[in-house]
Amino acid sequence: MRYVLMVALVVVGIIHLLPLAGVAGPERLLALYGVELSDPDLVLLMRHRAVLFGILGGFLVLSAFVPALQPSALMMGFTSVASFLGLALTGGPVSPAIARIVAADWVALGALVVGFVAYACLRQGARGAVRQVTPDRA
Repeated sequence: MRYVLMVALVVVGIIHLLPLAGVAGPERLLALYGVELSDPDLVLLMRHRAVLFGILGGFLVLSAFVPALQPSALMMGFTSVASFLGLALTGGPVSPAIARIVAADWVALGALVVGFVAYACLRQGARGAVRQVTPDRA
């Protein structure tokens, strides 16, 4: 289960790292999202969004190898993915480029569910191991 959790976090981390390429500028943002950005303020905001996704993606990958970070990473990953999917599902039709992002986030959501289950199994196993070692006091 430990490796299942690690793989799930790395998968979600990589999905969140992909938009980091948008830091490179409007051309890369166009390739990522299929949206022409001519307003310099909007380009700045989207590039900053790319940095934030890079931070989250890096944290998710790091948490795969640092168990103490895993609960926070699972919650942040779920919040990120669920909020985007919620917005996409309630906002009407999306372009083919955005539809690819929605599909990637469905994959991320699946990985997060698997990760949550693996984490819960590991926690339950750890509690059982403690109970077996600790003598019952009646």
